[in-house]
Amino acid sequence: MSAFEATLARDASATRALENWCDARHIANPPRVTAERLPMMTGTTPRFVRRALGLKPKQLIGSRKVRLSCGAIPLSIAWNWYDPARLTPAMRAALEDTNTPFGKVVAPLGFRRFALATQAGRVSPCPAGTISTHRARLDLPGGRPLAYVIECYTEVNLKAGQTLAE
Repeated sequence: MSAFEATLARDASATRALENWCDARHIANPPRVTAERLPMMTGTTPRFVRRALGLKPKQLIGSRKVRLSCGAIPLSIAWNWYDPARLTPAMRAALEDTNTPFGKVVAPLGFRRFALATQAGRVSPCPAGTISTHRARLDLPGGRPLAYVIECYTEVNLKAGQTLAE
């Protein structure tokens, strides 16, 4: 578990960190992470997300729920809330119309990741089988918040590494 957490902590992009993990553990070849879009409950965005992003109550916010997988192996479920006004039109379209992970789409912005909370195990809204829950804010180089994420890492991350190490 400590090796997995260290891999996640080394990179601003969870997608890049998962690709490194996938590569080191030979989970898939090529070690490419993709995002499968999942239904996200519609309604109001949690107030804590709007506060973290510095958005007003009526200001437009983008959201996305995805399953990140390396090959056919699901590694995490993630919720992303983001300020679409801080993205290029091409980035907004990619997030709306493709299965490209958020971190890959917004990588050209040079964002930094600020861990807000990391907890072993499942924390709501994560599904059963979650081994680690992360909450983070992604900021643009000037310090403006870009996105708020909740990431739920699955137990297969550890099993894949253990199976291949044997």
